[in-house]
This record gives sequence, structure tokens and C-alpha cells, in this order.
Amino acid sequence: MEEKEILKRISSDPEILHGKPCIKGTRIPVYLIVSLVAEGETVENIIKDYHSLTSEDIKAAIHYAAKLSEYEAYAI
Repeated sequence: MEEKEILKRISSDPEILHGKPCIKGTRIPVYLIVSLVAEGETVENIIKDYHSLTSEDIKAAIHYAAKLSEYEAYAI
């Protein structure tokens, strides 16, 4: 997925969830989607639970998180 496509689907607004990256037009944060995928949830199950999401939104969230990990390093 190209960066332009990712940025069409992800937004960060200080007035929504304190500026955490979310799927555009929702209050569903990227970290929630990535966490669900990491726990083994399928795209289909995530969409069932969050009806406003599409599979492309989920892909964009994963790609966005991957891009962030190229530049950020956190000690856990």
C-alpha cells in the first residue's frame, strides 16, 4: 500500500482521542486495530465488531504502524 493511500485513510486530530492516529471519519484508533490483529483477530471479525471499518482501513492501519516502527524505537 502506497503512503498516499495510507494517509487518505488515517488522520490525527488533537480534538479526537487526543491526536492519536485514527481511521479517518471514525474514533477507531490505529493502535486498537493493530492490537486486535496481533491477538489473532481476523479482518472479518474486526469488521463485524466495527461496522464502519473496511478491509482497506485495516490494511492501512497495519501499514501505518509498520511505517512508524521504521522510525520509532521504544523500550518495552
